[in-house]
Amino acid sequence: MTQTTGQAGRLRRFHERFIVEERRVPASSRRNLVIIAIALMVIGLAAFVTVLDSVLDRDGLSAIDAPVERWLETGRTEWVTTAMIVVAIGFGPVVMPIIIVITTVAWGIAAKHAWRPLLLAGGMLLGLVIVQCLAPLISRERPPISDMLFGVDTTSSFPSGHVMGVADFLLISTYLVFSRHRRPVVMVLAFVAASGIVLLTAACRIYLGYHWATDALGSLSLSLIVLGVVIAIDTWRTVRVGSPTEVVESDLAREE
Repeated sequence: MTQTTGQAGRLRRFHERFIVEERRVPASSRRNLVIIAIALMVIGLAAFVTVLDSVLDRDGLSAIDAPVERWLETGRTEWVTTAMIVVAIGFGPVVMPIIIVITTVAWGIAAKHAWRPLLLAGGMLLGLVIVQCLAPLISRERPPISDMLFGVDTTSSFPSGHVMGVADFLLISTYLVFSRHRRPVVMVLAFVAASGIVLLTAACRIYLGYHWATDALGSLSLSLIVLGVVIAIDTWRTVRVGSPTEVVESDLAREE
């Protein structure tokens, strides 16, 4: 009997680790999160369809690709190229997955509840699946090999897996960490910083000659959709409308 009770206790503790920690917020805050999630998905989808249409028809927004490439070529210098290569390595297909895995696993081990690390992993997986499905179907050619400054890449160009991977990781992580903060301005500043790094990554891929400008735009549009999905799921599962007293107690519990 004691052994059975002990096993039940261990199973309960293991299960509780994966129970979502609900947070109480005013009704207006929950409504705003739902609106933001829907807006991100709608804007992201509309932007992606617009970019994709221009890429397939080779008109519209795709007209910026050649001028942007030429402009970057005229501004290439040795030190800028070196800096961009460093950025490319840091956010590339070798280092970036290691960073993502280490962050997710370490967060899952250290966190009181595993919901947010699991949601981060799920968002990253969703982005990866989207890129892996779309790139072969669209099969867009990259810029000329002669323009590539860090090796040759002949895989499909649209959308950019590098840009979307970095955008998904930084934007989702920023939301999951700072959406629990009591001061909205902190979350805004965190998103500004994350967006700056994402834009730097996009500029890096274009500068080094591996992507067109519209490749990056398409990836950023898809990342908005993924972020919207993550916010919607998190809001549905964790956010509950509470009284003023419950909201204060929830805030204090998250700060412990």
